[in-house]
Order: sequence, then structure tokens, then C-alpha cells
Amino acid sequence: MEIIKNIIDLILHLDQHLLTFVHNYGAITYFILFLIILLETGLVVTPFLPGDSLIFTAGALASLHLLNFFGLLVLFIVAASLGDSLNYFIGKKFGSKLSKSKKINSKYIHETENFYKQKGPKFIVLARFIPIVRTFAPFVAGIGEMNYSKFISYNIFGATLWVGLMVSIGYFFGNIPFVKNHFGLLTIGIIFVSIIPILIDVIRKFIKKK
Repeated sequence: MEIIKNIIDLILHLDQHLLTFVHNYGAITYFILFLIILLETGLVVTPFLPGDSLIFTAGALASLHLLNFFGLLVLFIVAASLGDSLNYFIGKKFGSKLSKSKKINSKYIHETENFYKQKGPKFIVLARFIPIVRTFAPFVAGIGEMNYSKFISYNIFGATLWVGLMVSIGYFFGNIPFVKNHFGLLTIGIIFVSIIPILIDVIRKFIKKK
């Protein structure tokens, strides 16, 4: 039981143990990083896995030449893009069953479809920067029958922005004590900046209705 507990703790807090993991397992670290980001973005049941903090920490280690900066960029972008695509197809398959279910009002399904036709692309990109929401966004996009060719382009674009920003912040600022100790506040700031366009859109609609 103690071994299982330690493994679970390692997975959930890999960002905190990453330096030790790199020293002990070397290149295997890349595979583990890929798998965690794939699962964090690819399954609605695993939004609790570290995302922002893990990518940030990996970037900080890259600045110490313990991990490869460009290797991390490619690794995380591919993992995040594949994760969202997996989540999309799970949502699409699940959504068709929901629409046929008598327990779910079909009106909600249609409203979801209409939302993703109008606001889907913008939401897919911005959701990348919001923990938990980024895990559910592609799933709901699948339920909403968002066109996949449109979804995949915004999916990759959002993944590139998210990963590029987080790895770069970690690389250039991750070893500065203030940034390291206040990463939570930094993440909140990034989230706030990310949702500003949504807030502006809501306010604009409210004013128009008035």
C-alpha cells in the first residue's frame, strides 16, 4: 500500500519531484511528461493532474540544461494537441448517445452545438490557460459537434500558445525565487488576462441588450 501511495503522490505532484526524477531516470522523464499532459488534457476524469506547474517546472529545468528546451516545446505541444483530440472524439461519441437519451433535454444539446458554431474556436484557445476548463472544453466541443477540421487548427494553435508561454516563463524566470514562490499568483494573472476577451464580449452583449 505504501508503494502505491508513493506512486500516486509522485504522479500528482511530479512538478515538485521533477528534479529528482530527472536525476534518477534521465530520458524516461520525457515519456512521463508526455503521458501526464496527454492525460490531463485528454480525459475528463483526470483534470487534477499537474499541467501549468509541470510545464513551468520543466522549462525551469531546461534553463539549467537538465532538459532540452526545444524538445520540451515539441513534446508538450504534441501531447496537448493529441489530448484535446482524444477528448473531442470521446465527447462526440458520448454526445450522440446523450442526444438520443430521454433523460437529457435535446434542447441543451442543440444549445451546445450552437455555442460551438459561434464561439467554439475562441473558447478552445482561451480554455488552454484555465485549469480544469481546458480538460472539459474539447469534450464539450465534441458533444457540440464542432467541425473537427476547425477544431484541430484552433486546438494546435491554442496548445502552441499555452505551451510556448509556460515553457518560456519557466525557462527565463523559473529559477528566480520570487517567481518560483509566487507561481500560483502568476498563473491566476495569466488566467485573468486570458478571460478578458470573454468578459469584454459579455459586457458588449449586455450593453447591446440594454
